[in-house]
Amino acid sequence: MIARLTFLAAVLATPLAAQDLVLEMESGEITIALDAEAAPQHVERIVELTQTGAYDGVAFHRVIEGFMAQTGDVECGVEGASCPAGTGGSDMSDLPAEFSDRSFVSGVVGMARSQNPDSANSQFFIMFAPAPHLNGQYTVVGEVTEGMDVVNGITRGSGRGGSVADPDRIISARIAE
Repeated sequence: MIARLTFLAAVLATPLAAQDLVLEMESGEITIALDAEAAPQHVERIVELTQTGAYDGVAFHRVIEGFMAQTGDVECGVEGASCPAGTGGSDMSDLPAEFSDRSFVSGVVGMARSQNPDSANSQFFIMFAPAPHLNGQYTVVGEVTEGMDVVNGITRGSGRGGSVADPDRIISARIAE
């Protein structure tokens, strides 16, 4: 029993491996340092979806000037899907909220959700500017470390909802350690 407790203590004391989500876009790459310490279940989901190719070809379907760019609708965000982008997710169950004290500022990446705090699934957004009203209300999963110029070049949507008629798409996504 003591050996098992010693093993568990060692595992818990081992820092989580740093992982980057790299999004290849037509205009360049976006590198996001994932924060598995702040949101382990959400980061695990993003890694799993990335490794299965689920984010490849997915649109930045909702982009609001001065606020954020949203993507990750792996069901409806791919070209040729029969449902409107932004209404779907993956076939996996929704995730419980993992709120932290991290602030939503330019370059921070958060998980999109419905009104239910425990409804995040596959969609995520990248901030263009600070949005303190999101702090403690949405799960932060990481931060852009390279390619913010690419993020800033993403095609903006129209209207209050930021729907994009001809959206930029993730060509491919990969996990780099």
